[in-house]
Formats: sequence, C-alpha cells, structure tokens
Amino acid sequence: MFDEAERATRPRNVHEIGQDLSALSVSDLDERIEALRWEIARLEEDRRRKQASQEAARAAFKF
Repeated sequence: MFDEAERATRPRNVHEIGQDLSALSVSDLDERIEALRWEIARLEEDRRRKQASQEAARAAFKF
C-alpha cells in the first residue's frame, strides 16, 4: 500500500505522544493530525498483512 511515491508525499511533522501542545498553532495541529492519520493507516495496513500471513500459515498446517 505504501510505495516510495507515497513516502515522499506523507506528512513530515514529527509528533511525540504526550508532548505539550500549547505552542502549536491550529495549522500545526492540523498537520500533526494528518501525520498521525497517515501513520495509523500505515500501521493498520501492516497489521492486515501480518494477520493474512498468520491465517495462511494456520490454514497450511491445519490437519
């Protein structure tokens, strides 16, 4: 799902969970939200691939 072209266009802001948000503007917050949504989508895609792999392995070794 995430190829090199997508990597080049993904949001680049780094966000540390729990960090102080008081100095960030609305625009900064919007950018962070977009970056986190992108990361969540990436994590979910990897999770789906790994689950499919596990299910395939279970099916292959099921007697």
